[in-house]
Amino acid sequence: KRSVADEVPSRGLADLPEAGFVFCCFNNSYKLTPQLFDVWMRLLRQVEGSVLWLLQTSEAATRNLCGEANARGVDPSRLVFAPKAEISRHLARHRLADLFLDNLPVNAHTAASDALWVGLPVLTCMGESFIGRVAASLLGAVGLPELVTRSLDEYEALALKLATDPVLMASIRQKLDANCKTSPLFDTDRLRRHIEHAYMTMWDIAQRGEHPRSFAVNAD
Repeated sequence: KRSVADEVPSRGLADLPEAGFVFCCFNNSYKLTPQLFDVWMRLLRQVEGSVLWLLQTSEAATRNLCGEANARGVDPSRLVFAPKAEISRHLARHRLADLFLDNLPVNAHTAASDALWVGLPVLTCMGESFIGRVAASLLGAVGLPELVTRSLDEYEALALKLATDPVLMASIRQKLDANCKTSPLFDTDRLRRHIEHAYMTMWDIAQRGEHPRSFAVNAD
């Protein structure tokens, strides 16, 4: 749980269109692959008036990504780059976006958790290793397994469906808002109790002279 600024800037102040679907990805640009960028550009071409909101990481990255967008038939002006901001203001501006598009094979970790914390749905594609399955775990913990896909084709299809179905998108956001208040993902007191219980169990095992072993922590 991180502090979020009370004031949310307008879309205009963030260089975003007042109308139109805002896809975003606040991962570092080095996590982006050509294959995934292809998917994102196809989404922009199919969703009229949409933009892709990215972190501004370097002039070279901005220049290269704009060039790659142009090469894929997308006006580079539809890529909007968010400058660095103090963390509470950065979290607040997430609320201007409609859908966070996760990366593959390296998922968003903290970035996905931040997005969910402020009520921004995250769409992910589950990978084959830990770094590609983090977002799926986060979505499972917050009760949104329907946003976990198993292939880039499925990922693209669901992103398109969400971007073109306002009723579905609104229901996902409402579910996320409700679940954030009760899910274990952001229940730090529950996590603290579990860690304390785990430490005490390990200590008891050691005191009895037993070999280390696995054990379950009750989900109370």
